[in-house]
Amino acid sequence: MSEVGVSVDDMTSANPTVPTIDLTHGVADAAHPVRIPQLGFGTWQIEPDEAQGVVERAIETGYRHIDTAAGYYNEREVGAGLRASGVPRDDLFVTTKLRNGDQGFENALRAFEDSRRALGVDVVDLYLIHWPVPSEDRYVETWRAFEKLLAEGAVRAIGVSNFLPEHLDRLVAETDVVPAVDQIELHPTLQQPDVVAACRRHGVVVEAYSPLGQGRDLALPVVTEIADGLGVGPGQVVLRWHLQRGHVVIPKTVTPERMRANLDVFSFELTPDQLAAIDGLEDGTILTADPATASFTQFRS
Repeated sequence: MSEVGVSVDDMTSANPTVPTIDLTHGVADAAHPVRIPQLGFGTWQIEPDEAQGVVERAIETGYRHIDTAAGYYNEREVGAGLRASGVPRDDLFVTTKLRNGDQGFENALRAFEDSRRALGVDVVDLYLIHWPVPSEDRYVETWRAFEKLLAEGAVRAIGVSNFLPEHLDRLVAETDVVPAVDQIELHPTLQQPDVVAACRRHGVVVEAYSPLGQGRDLALPVVTEIADGLGVGPGQVVLRWHLQRGHVVIPKTVTPERMRANLDVFSFELTPDQLAAIDGLEDGTILTADPATASFTQFRS
């Protein structure tokens, strides 16, 4: 895990199974890092009428890191699930993200307040710019709003999502705070080595969404052979690969059995040869959108 360039700390008190990673950039005081659970729970494509119950089940299963976004249109229900779980707020790590159409300094500040009210929290643990939208050229201005939120204590850490090396380099050159996290599409068949290298160069933690390749990567013979040999599931193998490569990872499922399986990845390790075999699966397949050209607003019509 030393590859991430940040320290992997002790197990979180909220769930002693899941290790945490110290965020030393994008926080108010680097001497007191924010600890992000390395394995979390994603809520992308979970419909609002399901989200509260799904989040409650995830927390009951043992997840303490919950990821949502304004663009998922389920923040209110995710927040209701957080409260209904009965787990103390301080034991939960909550991430949300700014919609593309809300970029800009004043827009971002207003949108944050909307997200905070929807979630029903006083402080957001990690707030991300969801996409750079380079065609609009507003992500630097937006980042300055994020810096203000950080300075005011409204957020504990700030970061980005889907940012390519040129976007990260520009933020570092033109603003005061280095992002804590870059949340990117990352799975065995899309490993984005240039983005990962840029993150490590700047001390930014890599967080993987669609970590299982939306299920596509689980049928690959390399993965299934390793799983059969270890007596675990293919999804567990891929998540274990992420963890050993130092990524924060946020798998999504609405199935209780898969929730449990995805969390049960700390009782085995992959060998160097197994890690290398999965590394060799890269084929450059993007399953979401290309951050260099993506320009959708994330507003519902």
